[in-house]
Amino acid sequence: MLLIDTEQTRSALSFDVLIPALRTAFQQGATVPLRHTHAVASGGDHGTMLIMPAWNEQGYLGVKVINIYPENGARGLPGLHAIYTLYSARTGVPLAHVDGDVVTVHRTAGAAALGADYLARRDARVLAIVGSGRIAGLVAQAMRAVRPIERVLVWNVRPAGAQALAARLREAGMDAVAVEDAREAVEQADIVSCATLSTEPLIQVAWLRPGTHLDLIGSFKPDMVEAHPDCFRGASVYVDTDEAAAKAGDLLQAFEAGALARGDIRGDLQALARGTVAGRRRDDEITIFKAVGSALEDLTAAALAYESAGRAEAKRKD
Repeated sequence: MLLIDTEQTRSALSFDVLIPALRTAFQQGATVPLRHTHAVASGGDHGTMLIMPAWNEQGYLGVKVINIYPENGARGLPGLHAIYTLYSARTGVPLAHVDGDVVTVHRTAGAAALGADYLARRDARVLAIVGSGRIAGLVAQAMRAVRPIERVLVWNVRPAGAQALAARLREAGMDAVAVEDAREAVEQADIVSCATLSTEPLIQVAWLRPGTHLDLIGSFKPDMVEAHPDCFRGASVYVDTDEAAAKAGDLLQAFEAGALARGDIRGDLQALARGTVAGRRRDDEITIFKAVGSALEDLTAAALAYESAGRAEAKRKD
């Protein structure tokens, strides 16, 4: 059984490899049972544990256990912590422990970019990132793999986080700047990507220009929301999987407000990848991609890391 550490996992999940792998995985499909969700309370602190299994016809079986603690930001800690175990789907033999944190952040950003490849304008050049955590920190790299992003604007509820992320992006060679006003960032952007654990709407409909692609990839529970319900009114709405309509606060609040009906959701990533539904149809269309994450994505990323580690081991032995 391999122990695939942080650096090995990260090096295997470059977006030029991961995004095509995710596209293929959604085309092929996998068995993805509903995740188990558990509220955790201990000594006045509260979090959520998710248990996410999946298996596919390519012979992989895996399960991720992820803990989400929204208040960790105030403690200087990441809000997400995960472990991933990969098995043979044909024998049940354990194959590898993979860094679950790296899998989670890369597959989330990669799936967002896959969605944007179908839904954002082809000439999208300005990206606004709302949030400054580990997932937000990878959004620019992922989006640049599918669109000609030239400028990145970063806003976060804690300005120091936005400034730190913008500085890291500049060090990586990007034209990135932190902004103090969320509206300023959104109004300039072709793609707006929200990667937060917010429980209050951060994005207002009046800020969205015609042709904007709004990417909501942070919130995943009924009490979490990143965009005002009015943002969904008249927009072309897509999801990563059908779980989103049952669990995402953004969608549930839009349903309750009458801004969106369940039948208005145009499709999911599998339908987009298979070509059974159309993506963006007009340059002036506002598109929204709402994701809650899929164990298919985790399985795909973990298998890539395992296969990469296997090749490296074989090369070392040679």
